[in-house]
Amino acid sequence: MAKPVLVELMTRSTCGSCLRVREQIMPVIMATGATLEVVDVDEAGLATEYGDRVPVVVIDGEEFACWEVDNEELREALLGG
Repeated sequence: MAKPVLVELMTRSTCGSCLRVREQIMPVIMATGATLEVVDVDEAGLATEYGDRVPVVVIDGEEFACWEVDNEELREALLGG
């Protein structure tokens, strides 16, 4: 059985868009069997790398989207399409 796809959502606690994107993508994450890990860039020491570019969606280590996410494109990416 294939290992579940890891989706990391790079966020910061003061980011309202981060919460919105998290809620938006959760149904896609659940429907595709992917695993979601929410990463606070400030706590993880990634603030310099991401700056104000949050939320950022990272799929298996590769940046997929920044700020806005298209759920259909996300679904295709998670299903290997």
